[in-house]
Amino acid sequence: MSLRIGQPVPDFTATATGDTTLRLSDFKGKQVVVYFYPKASTPGCTTEGGDFRDRKSDFDAANTVILGVSRDGIRAQENFKTKQSFNFELISDKDESVCQLFDVIKLKKLYGKEHLGIERSTFLIDADGNLVREWRGVKVPGHVQDVLEAAQELHAS
Repeated sequence: MSLRIGQPVPDFTATATGDTTLRLSDFKGKQVVVYFYPKASTPGCTTEGGDFRDRKSDFDAANTVILGVSRDGIRAQENFKTKQSFNFELISDKDESVCQLFDVIKLKKLYGKEHLGIERSTFLIDADGNLVREWRGVKVPGHVQDVLEAAQELHAS
């Protein structure tokens, strides 16, 4: 089953930083950005997370929650969040249940070797829990600005 634009996103439960268990339904009435990144504390993921961190007040003003997701363990996520002063929660998706829900595990090539990994992707969910936008195969520069503009537009409508 793959998510489609305009359809409700199934409620999911996940382990997150701050010793919390998050449910998508916890954010009913707010827009939610769920962004997937390959690995905590790597250069591209650090830049992307920093861009979300630096624009968080703008996302807040657009009634939008930010959640970062990777397959890293909770300790790696906590360290990443602390070291980078991220002002939003990171989800540890070791069992890949959230990754599979959003279909972001793809065959990737690194140094000529193939492996399954997270394709950098971002999803915007409206205040009613419906998927409204998706960005797949994301390139980091300028991406957070695109997501922010979509969130602001959605909030204004």
